[in-house]
Amino acid sequence: MISQITPAMVTFATIICAGLLIMGLSRLLDHIWAHALRYPLLYLILSAPGVIAHECAHIIGCLLVGAKIHNVVLISRDGGMVSHSPPVIPVIGDVIISTAPLFFLPLILAALTWFFGSYTGCSFAAIVPSLGSIASLYSLVAAVGSTLYQNIVVVFNPWFLLYLYLVTSLALSFSPSLQDIRNAIVGLIILFLAGVCLLALNLPVLTGGFLILLGLVGTGLAIGLAFALVAFLVSLPAFLFYRGSS
Repeated sequence: MISQITPAMVTFATIICAGLLIMGLSRLLDHIWAHALRYPLLYLILSAPGVIAHECAHIIGCLLVGAKIHNVVLISRDGGMVSHSPPVIPVIGDVIISTAPLFFLPLILAALTWFFGSYTGCSFAAIVPSLGSIASLYSLVAAVGSTLYQNIVVVFNPWFLLYLYLVTSLALSFSPSLQDIRNAIVGLIILFLAGVCLLALNLPVLTGGFLILLGLVGTGLAIGLAFALVAFLVSLPAFLFYRGSS
């Protein structure tokens, strides 16, 4: 019987909440821009970098779990698509393929931030890529606000606009598609229940190893959440325009 809430449980719950929040923000952003940009070509231009990166993440997921790739569409008016055979690793393989964008896209965003910070003079607030508690989410929000203020208000950097375009495009593509969710739902439930049972046992060795894994996952999700918040703030004018014209 679990007598108290442990730090490991808080970390596990925070990371789950962060993943759900990222997917929710991504779907909201996609909905806003799809309606705010009346012309399909404009939406295609906005979403293209993110869609291409999303599908490349699925390709990497397929290669990791031994799924044979049948067909790839990186970009089209209907989005992208990767068709593949069942993975060699059962159940968990489908989870890895379907959720690969959640972990691959933050790496791209981190690389973009390094590049724009190193070579274009953009200023970025120090963000600790860790999600250990709900309080850690507040520091991400503060860092996002500071980054926007420094590059737009304090010293306007035109390169930052290109950076915001790429960040917004990638943020639109974080969320798995409905088909991805259907493919991975059984594996996700199994992983969630396994995590709950492991934490309930409260064995130091198992809990310590699980926390290391959660730390790696939390790092990627923290980066993704920070940039999803940037994209959300950038999208607010489009949201107001969409609400005003609907």
